Amino acid sequence: MQVVFDALQIPQACPSWFAGRLWLLRLGYYKLMRSKVQAKDWVWIVDHTVQLGDDKCLVILGARLCDMASSADDCISHADVEPIELVPVKKSNGEVVYQQLEQAIAKTGVPRAILSDHGTDLNAGVEKFCQQHPDTSAFYDIKHKTAALLKREFNQDPDWNRFTQLATQTKLKVQQTALAALSPPNQKTKARYMNVDILVHWAQKMLAFLDTPDAVRKPIFDAKTVEEKLGWVRSFRSQLKDWGELFEMLTAAESFIRHKGLYQGIHQELKAYLLPLQAQTERTQRLRRELMTFVAEQEAKVRPGERLFGSSEVIESVFGKMKRLEQDQSKNGFTGLLLGLGALVSTTSNAVIQTALETVSTKQVELWCQKTLGQTVQSKRRQALAVARFPEQIWNQFLVPA
Repeated sequence: MQVVFDALQIPQACPSWFAGRLWLLRLGYYKLMRSKVQAKDWVWIVDHTVQLGDDKCLVILGARLCDMASSADDCISHADVEPIELVPVKKSNGEVVYQQLEQAIAKTGVPRAILSDHGTDLNAGVEKFCQQHPDTSAFYDIKHKTAALLKREFNQDPDWNRFTQLATQTKLKVQQTALAALSPPNQKTKARYMNVDILVHWAQKMLAFLDTPDAVRKPIFDAKTVEEKLGWVRSFRSQLKDWGELFEMLTAAESFIRHKGLYQGIHQELKAYLLPLQAQTERTQRLRRELMTFVAEQEAKVRPGERLFGSSEVIESVFGKMKRLEQDQSKNGFTGLLLGLGALVSTTSNAVIQTALETVSTKQVELWCQKTLGQTVQSKRRQALAVARFPEQIWNQFLVPA
């Protein structure tokens, strides 16, 4: 902005980066605190986000079914959800989550449904909430369900364990060499079964690359070095075929539920949708049957005429965007930028921004941070590592020690 102002000779002071940060937090505070419609068709999407230390923040995003009725065959987006709660805590369990959900009723009323990833404390809290409020149904995110199936199948699979170990070793060997472009993708240490299909797709492409004759393959890489570092992929040819078939089926099911949602008759439509896909292995056939049973159980909770959400990936996407906003600050634990999460969702128009800046003061944001966050990790670090300031001593620079 300063460059543009100078170039156009605009006699206007350019706001600092800190002013922009405060505007963002005021917008997030406004969206979080503004009154929501009390209705019975709210769906809450809940999850925990963690950063550093023992803090854990429960995030509740919400959307009304009446607002989503027109978006059939389309994924739910950041603009479709409203921030309901941001609740950092030092300790979380089922009872804590239950109390947090009960407090959120004041904002929207009792929701029609709660969608989560079935984390241990989340699941316990949501189940207790549904017992106390029979009109609320709990739903399990399709992506985490398929990840749980994969974890069960692959944890004890020696071929898979050997494959992932070799991929990790290969990445370390080639990432600083001329073969860096062929390096395997990063493997997650947390929620590692959420994106394992990426690793298999890499191996399938690498296998095709290795099978290409040298005369056809462009001489970008040294053939001998490629064979030495990546030739091991050939030994997994049959496994890659089986894994690829399995991932194709699971990915197709995830995409179908993500776009279609949950409604009466969805499991029969999904069954017909998956029918053309190959399912030659016993494992793929068994997991497909389990997946169909799961979708039928979810469908049984849906009322006639309803279309509920089957995927909570929108909240995972918001977490990812939040971490990009925080950049290195995410390594310092939760800070005031947590309010930025509220600014990232729902519709942000000129009118919304104007209302937010007119009605929310910097003081309100500071008070929210003090009350909600308490002493941050960064503040504790500064306090613990502060160096006592001693009076400056004047040394004789010409004095040579004996």
